[in-house]
Amino acid sequence: MKIKLGKNAYGKNAVNISKIIRHKDHHEFRQLSVSIALQGDFETAHTEGDNTKVLPTDTQKNTVYVLAKEYLSGSIEEFRLVLSSHFMNNNSQLSAARIEIIEHLYHHLSFDGNKHPHAYISSGNEKHTTVIEHERENITVTSGIKDLLILKTTDSAFKDYIKDRYTTLKETDDRIMATQCKAEWIYTSHQLNFTELYTHIRNSLLKTFAFHKSLSVQHTLYAMGEEVLKSFDAVKEVSLIMPNKHHILFNLEQFGLENRNEIFIATDEPFGYITGTVTRE
Repeated sequence: MKIKLGKNAYGKNAVNISKIIRHKDHHEFRQLSVSIALQGDFETAHTEGDNTKVLPTDTQKNTVYVLAKEYLSGSIEEFRLVLSSHFMNNNSQLSAARIEIIEHLYHHLSFDGNKHPHAYISSGNEKHTTVIEHERENITVTSGIKDLLILKTTDSAFKDYIKDRYTTLKETDDRIMATQCKAEWIYTSHQLNFTELYTHIRNSLLKTFAFHKSLSVQHTLYAMGEEVLKSFDAVKEVSLIMPNKHHILFNLEQFGLENRNEIFIATDEPFGYITGTVTRE
């Protein structure tokens, strides 16, 4: 029997960095979490304990902070390419570098219509994400949003589904639709205006969610992905995860009252879990 090493990678996860970009009249604040995974000629490190081709993960961490000082001023997509190019160009033993960045979003506080120059408020749980798969002959760029909590109070239905002896769910043509959405899209190039594209794609997803006459979460998921592909040639495919955050109608009849889709019980668990990828043919 012959034993050999299969696919492997190593790197540094959750390198947390905060940066203040100081302008004359205001500050920019950026907070990122960077994760690195390197693939390449590391077999002898596993089989023989030979570390001569291993770039320490502590060095990888330090590289993030050093490069952030000079290069973290634009989009996280641009910074991610700086990092992957650095590792690939300076380590011939690598076959691929995977860089994932999560940005925690903040916005300037505003008072009387004026932005405060250095005070911020968090955008909540919503995060901007990006991943680069940087190989010797190919670069794949994925960007997205996670923990985007969105809700609408009508224009959502669910009926005509399978009913068996265990079904108790009642059909409805008017319900609350809520989800903590995760969306990811693959770009056709690594040389694009990522900041502008991200803003417009995010707006497209939100606008479609808001105005779509939904017959199910699946129905709206597809509509959101379809609209992005129709509107942005720079996007190859869109993947969405849309857990159904249930709001269940409370029984007011037991108290002699009619519930006209007004009072609901918000539940965390269990929840429906809907995923899908919309792609071009």
